[in-house]
Amino acid sequence: MTDMLKVGVLISGRGTNLQALIDACAQPGFPAIISLVISNVDDAYGLQRAEKAGIATKIIRHQSFDSRADFDAAIDAALKKSGINLVCLAGFMRLLTGEFVNAWQDRLINIHPSLLPAFKGLDTYQRALDAGVKIAGCTVHFVRVEMDEGPIIVQAAVPILPGDDSDRLAARILEKEHIAYPLALRLIAEGKVAVADEVVRVDNGAPSTESLINPSGD
Repeated sequence: MTDMLKVGVLISGRGTNLQALIDACAQPGFPAIISLVISNVDDAYGLQRAEKAGIATKIIRHQSFDSRADFDAAIDAALKKSGINLVCLAGFMRLLTGEFVNAWQDRLINIHPSLLPAFKGLDTYQRALDAGVKIAGCTVHFVRVEMDEGPIIVQAAVPILPGDDSDRLAARILEKEHIAYPLALRLIAEGKVAVADEVVRVDNGAPSTESLINPSGD
């Protein structure tokens, strides 16, 4: 495929969602390629995942810069040098400046472990459990300046089960993240995603007809 979307991935840790994207891009006919992985942490395991897959990596330490703006400018420069078309945040534990986010508007996506707009921020699993919700999940969305805001591309849901704790729920949601993130990337790379009035429209996107009801009442 000659017109493959060139993707840059920003990470800070183990990189399980990065691995899901790597695996997806390795499939024949997948319309995107990961060209660069950037970490702000020297020993992030995701760097090893990228190197094993033959993907270029770069470490940009946030501690090396006097300001968030300077740090973001270094990331921006590295992405542009590699000709990146789309940036995926995959466990990147730094807040990006408004200047960076606006410069990459609708070319910057993130995955969050809740069904946004519910449970923005941290500790999403325990907060969902504490709230007594019956369904949780994850969301892939375009990034906006406000934390965990932005047009929603894909969501995946799981039931909360009796006896769940935050670890069990997190593991079940993570399995869905590894499906949802590659799906969102594929839809974007195929040119099927458009943002209008801060809502994502997916061309020829077949909606799921399966309902998830919890508890079932049976």
